[in-house]
Amino acid sequence: MTQDLESVRNMKAITELTESARDYATAYAAHYTDHDLPTALQLYLKVMASHPGTKEAGYARAQAQNIINATVPDQELLEAQVELAVAHFGPGNQPGTARGSNR
Repeated sequence: MTQDLESVRNMKAITELTESARDYATAYAAHYTDHDLPTALQLYLKVMASHPGTKEAGYARAQAQNIINATVPDQELLEAQVELAVAHFGPGNQPGTARGSNR
């Protein structure tokens, strides 16, 4: 009897979703069931902000990148990334200089 009760407790623990898992599932449904990319992106960003460090935040980041890559043209992404990288070099640290590299 004790073993049966323990099995029920274990099953309940397995089937109960964490808040981060529920939030991720909501975003995933918006993405793949409803095909509502703007809402899905917003929900994935919320998962990352609300549950940093969880595996769901990592999954949400990957899904957000999937949406971005599927909707923003490659050239536009490259231009934005170059602009961001140049901004991070700071004054006097332009690409092609020894100090302008993080690697």
